Amino acid sequence: MPMINVKCSCDIPQPVLKELSSIAADIIGKPLQYVMAAGSRTDIILAGSAEPAAFVEVKSIGGLTSEVNRNLSQKICALLEKELHIPAERTYITFQSFTADSWGWNGSTFG
Repeated sequence: MPMINVKCSCDIPQPVLKELSSIAADIIGKPLQYVMAAGSRTDIILAGSAEPAAFVEVKSIGGLTSEVNRNLSQKICALLEKELHIPAERTYITFQSFTADSWGWNGSTFG
């Protein structure tokens, strides 16, 4: 049920999405079988510049705390900088926690 959605100014290879899935599963403490990672290329202007940048959304049913979010932010930024050459200072990340009945899957919800 954790979902990481990356929108950035470059293509995102599948190995990067797989690594993001592993990072989310490990840090949030959810089974990898429920983690989804998606990526898309888009135009981004940040601070008036079109230099490489990313916007990342992390959503989960529980498991997101201040400590978890800081750890996720550090790991996600490090991966995007290493693999996609997007500086951490050009990456915004949002975190959103949902109740189990607000997340649909397999014709029902988790709650």
